[in-house]
Amino acid sequence: MIGKLIAISDDKRRLLGNFFSLSVLQGANYLLPLITLPYLVRVLGPEKFGLVAFAQAFIQYFVILTDYGFNLSATREISIHRENKQKVSEIFCSVLIIKFVLMVLGLILLCAIVFSFSKFKSDWQIYFLTFGMVIGQVLFPVWLFQGMERMKFIALLNIASKLLFTISIFVVVREASDYVYVPLLNSLGFITAGTMGLWVAVRYFKVKAKGPPFIEIKREFKNGWHIFISTVAVSFYRILPSFFIGVFHSYEMVAYYAVGEKLIRAILGLLQPVSQTLFPFMSRKFDKSLHSGMKSAKNVLKYLSIFTFFLFLFIFVFAPNIICLFAGETYTRSTTVLLILSPLPFVVGIANIFGVQIMLNVGLEKAFSRILTFGGGLALVLAVVLIPPYPLIGAGLCVLIAEVTVMLGMVLKVVIAIPEMSVVKTNTN
Repeated sequence: MIGKLIAISDDKRRLLGNFFSLSVLQGANYLLPLITLPYLVRVLGPEKFGLVAFAQAFIQYFVILTDYGFNLSATREISIHRENKQKVSEIFCSVLIIKFVLMVLGLILLCAIVFSFSKFKSDWQIYFLTFGMVIGQVLFPVWLFQGMERMKFIALLNIASKLLFTISIFVVVREASDYVYVPLLNSLGFITAGTMGLWVAVRYFKVKAKGPPFIEIKREFKNGWHIFISTVAVSFYRILPSFFIGVFHSYEMVAYYAVGEKLIRAILGLLQPVSQTLFPFMSRKFDKSLHSGMKSAKNVLKYLSIFTFFLFLFIFVFAPNIICLFAGETYTRSTTVLLILSPLPFVVGIANIFGVQIMLNVGLEKAFSRILTFGGGLALVLAVVLIPPYPLIGAGLCVLIAEVTVMLGMVLKVVIAIPEMSVVKTNTN
């Protein structure tokens, strides 16, 4: 009995520690850029800020390519095998090899696109400077630290490096013509954090940099495939709207959308530590038993849904004030975007529990991928139809409708599949 209580206490202590560390980490990734947002939108103006936002949206596709599906698939593998140092080293090296190959392919593709289209070629330096985010993401083994459930080292290093370059924004960027320094400083922050993360992985977790068997590389690539396809599908409604607005309209219009969208994404970023902390924990719970995993998921769902619902109400009621506070009266058109996207914390929170925490841990990766692919396809159709005539309203509705569709699909799949799994397991026993 005492041993059981100690085990429960250790689990809770680890969860709280990881949650705090991941909150610090996400603070660096989301809140620090949010601190610079009010400054940049005013100094750069809608046109240059819109160009920077458009470049970031474009480069995010290369981040998705190199992340592949490892932030979930490799996290799960590390979590399960974390006591086996040799296996952890094999997974670590296999993932890094794949990510570096994908980064090189991404750079080649970037060159082909930028120098083939005049819209990109005229600002080629912005796109290549922004590509530094990709390099930083490749180097930063967040999936290793999540799987090991040891985030405090990397969180402190990450926030220290990002804070330094956030301060640099205020020092270096003084007028609209300094816009080129924004992607440069942002990329340097990512690369520094990534380099430090790699050093911590080798220094503290003793991963050995040696060539893994090809079969291990192939297995990790295969494990991440469905999640990668899902991430690409998600990008159709999380990244594509900004890109489409930039293609069919002006960079100023991109800026109006980006302000509202970045604010809501920053708020969603505050919820991400919950997901990242829970995933390895839930992986172990479901690995123990279906009943144990579902019980934990229901407890989290109850509290998360209440919190995110009140968060949605707060954003909806105070949207004009939030826009005015962060961006100023020049960006009042962004209020429409924030109002439309205000339900996302509630919608995405529920989708995460049913999708990431449950479906990926009970072997429903293919169904998870199909739901997200359907949502991405729907978003693509809506973007083509709505964004050219109604850039801001169309882009907002494109994202909201797709996210709600995905959430409903995941809830429905879990409600149908889990009872069937319980019956099959009972009959097998």
